[in-house]
Amino acid sequence: MRRRRKIDSDENLERWLLTYADLITLLLAFFIVMYSMSQVDNKKFGKVSEALNTILKGGSSVLKHELEKDKTGHGLLKLGNLRLVQQKIEERFRQLGRQEELQTEVTERGLVIHILESTLFDVGAADLQMRAMEVLDLVAEQVKDRPNHIRVEGHTDDRPIQTNVFPSNWELSSARATSVVRYISDNHGISPDRISALGYGEFRPVQPNNSVENRAKNRRVDVVVLTMELTLTEPTSQLYYSDTETQ
Repeated sequence: MRRRRKIDSDENLERWLLTYADLITLLLAFFIVMYSMSQVDNKKFGKVSEALNTILKGGSSVLKHELEKDKTGHGLLKLGNLRLVQQKIEERFRQLGRQEELQTEVTERGLVIHILESTLFDVGAADLQMRAMEVLDLVAEQVKDRPNHIRVEGHTDDRPIQTNVFPSNWELSSARATSVVRYISDNHGISPDRISALGYGEFRPVQPNNSVENRAKNRRVDVVVLTMELTLTEPTSQLYYSDTETQ
């Protein structure tokens, strides 16, 4: 009888090991989860947090819109895809023997397509030439089906202009960018909320304004296909309507 009690006592002593093992396993799982959470992308976490705050305020359509974009890839292009678009544009112009009319580069902003003034406009004017439309058609064909935001930027050289239509280079560069935006949007079905126009005047040259050749390079229109991060920062009509609906 005494021996049996000893055996039962030994069995009871071993049972606590099972509980201890379970506790260790749970602690290990807990630390793994904590470590994985520490690796969360801060920007994505911030977007989720912002979307949740919007939901609590009644703007549920914003979160739905953002999640659908992330799920389907809307509004996002990685640099590799931008380089592919760049190659297609350069190849197309090379086939037509018009590669001198534009230059392209991929930067931290996205794909930048530099189109010289002489290709698009007469000196001191903002009306598109006929040959300009052919160039814009070729560019638009490659970017119109891409969901990234397109920003058109007008630039001039440092020579002042003062006319009844354009009091300064600000107005001239803005009018040129607007002409390009209007043509691309009207003729290639690009939604107006996916494209915008900016005028920088002479204040963002690519070369010093110290020669005829350099000034010609500075007089340009840049068509910029924005990167993923910059596209998400652009205002959209969906965001606007969701905000107004809650007010």
